Amino acid sequence: MISKGESIVDGDKLQRLLDVEEIKRLKARYCRYIDTKQFDALKTLFADDIRFDGFGSAPNGSDGATFIKGVTARLKGAVTFHHCHMPDIVFLGPDLARAVWAMEDYMEWDEPIGLPDAPQARGMQGFGHYEEEYCRVDGIWKMRHLRLRRLRAVPLRADHPKQTSPTWPTDADWLPAPEEG
Repeated sequence: MISKGESIVDGDKLQRLLDVEEIKRLKARYCRYIDTKQFDALKTLFADDIRFDGFGSAPNGSDGATFIKGVTARLKGAVTFHHCHMPDIVFLGPDLARAVWAMEDYMEWDEPIGLPDAPQARGMQGFGHYEEEYCRVDGIWKMRHLRLRRLRAVPLRADHPKQTSPTWPTDADWLPAPEEG
């Protein structure tokens, strides 16, 4: 509620809204770069000290290079769709924020991939949350920590109809790179 004499457009509040929007765009790029296999672009979203937890493509505590190597190998030939919804973003300081995102993903391969609980599955549809930390580096929001917490993973049976024609990326350059600073 705005009290008498307070401006509707308070500078700090406006900056926080702009920061929230930048973090949302950062997460959107993360999902798109994963699904379109733009792994070089994906690297640009990470702070130098990034760490990953809860991902099948890299051990807990992995750095960015280990994650990129793992996700590149794991998703080669896969059709994937990542959706993140309802971000709850909290600022811990002017250049530090954390968020929880509801997530759903779908990953499909041509052959069984040896999931621990479903060795004949050709993929899965997952549900859960991303827990993330962000830091501003040279005026740009970057991902600093990503933790994936799956609540449910539904295996795709071996006889699941196969994707007929993966066509990624349809146009990787459709959006120009975000402006620096």
